[in-house]
Amino acid sequence: MSNSYTDLHHLLIQLSEPIAESLAKTNYTPPEGSQISVKALVEPLLPHKASPSNPNVDASIKDFALACALLSSSHSATHDLLSWIPENLSTSANSAFRELSKAYCVAFGERNAKRIGELGLDCGSVPDEKRLVVELMPEVMPLLKERIKESSIDKSDEGGDEVSAASARVPVGFAIVAAYQFRWFATQVDYPHLGKLCALVIPCALTSLDHWSPDVKGQGMISFIHLAKNVNAVELGSYGDVILDACCQNIASSDEIWHHVVEMSTLLVTCIQSGNPRSPWFERMLNEMLSHLERQPRDKDRRVAWLKYIEPLLSAVGLVLLAHFRRMFPLMLKWMHADDDETVLLVLERIQTILKLTWIRNTPYVGRLVDELTILYKEAAMKRAREEVRMHILQILILLQQCKGMQFEAAWGKHKDDPNLANLESSLSGRGTATVVQ
Repeated sequence: MSNSYTDLHHLLIQLSEPIAESLAKTNYTPPEGSQISVKALVEPLLPHKASPSNPNVDASIKDFALACALLSSSHSATHDLLSWIPENLSTSANSAFRELSKAYCVAFGERNAKRIGELGLDCGSVPDEKRLVVELMPEVMPLLKERIKESSIDKSDEGGDEVSAASARVPVGFAIVAAYQFRWFATQVDYPHLGKLCALVIPCALTSLDHWSPDVKGQGMISFIHLAKNVNAVELGSYGDVILDACCQNIASSDEIWHHVVEMSTLLVTCIQSGNPRSPWFERMLNEMLSHLERQPRDKDRRVAWLKYIEPLLSAVGLVLLAHFRRMFPLMLKWMHADDDETVLLVLERIQTILKLTWIRNTPYVGRLVDELTILYKEAAMKRAREEVRMHILQILILLQQCKGMQFEAAWGKHKDDPNLANLESSLSGRGTATVVQ
């Protein structure tokens, strides 16, 4: 065993040296106003030759893992605290950790299997490069959770500038770094293994969402998105309502993380409330999102994110969407004439989805929808995506013709003789209400 520890310690030093050298050569100036030096945080985590003669190898492995997590997570980071890390250093750290994990499994396979088994996982089904991450989870997750919580707002405090008070206790940079490390650890494990680790991952993710900093929240949201894609409702267990409440509390987030909010909320509510379209969670979430969109209906990034990620929620709610037409259609009819093709195509796709799910029953919007679609058909002549836009318009009109019959014919009758709509009229004429739309 002692030889195994010695060999592993030597490997740690061997893997750390090129990372430490690259780190030392990288130019770094802490961002203006920052109270922490990320470089100074990482360097002590890397083992070196001058380490004690009897090193604590387990502690060194944990520290090395935290260093690799931070450097690797910088690959997709935009925050000033991490954006200085070059891509080659991020890639090297990721590769080094995988090499260490494989060597660790060879040296301590029996111990690793026992610890992974205690978490409810079959060690044989976990890839070697993932097994060390899994083993470290019970130790690392609570540590990162506490580091994130240190600069959170104390909900018991009343009055004053709560954000400033939180930052005065502990600089928020520590929480941002910990959030990136947490996200890296959480996203290293996927289906079917992640479900067994929910009790470790979820508390830290919820703490991230509860933080006041959008940068911390964003990493928690990315972690929840990964979780939603790799676990099922049973594995989320009693956390379900707490998670969905956190989603709703964060819907009115900063625009920079709005796309994460929508994707996270949509995936989680459809996972947790699958098969229950009348769940009050669906109603609350849709109402919160629509309120946020109504406050700035012209915000392109906000509407594109919602249109892009909302499809699973629409499909899960189904016919119950009728209750939300009064708020959804005014927004969609306005977005239909947006300047950018991306919005126009997305809104047409979502309208098709809504029509197929609801057959647009008992609504006054049929005539208005036909009017707006004919206007858009003519506007499309000036768009780059004109053919795609017109194809979607035709598909929607065919759906309306099929599901609304005489009501559609009355609405279309006002436009059928317009020479600019001759191609549409040609495609629609002769189609009976029995037409089947694929």
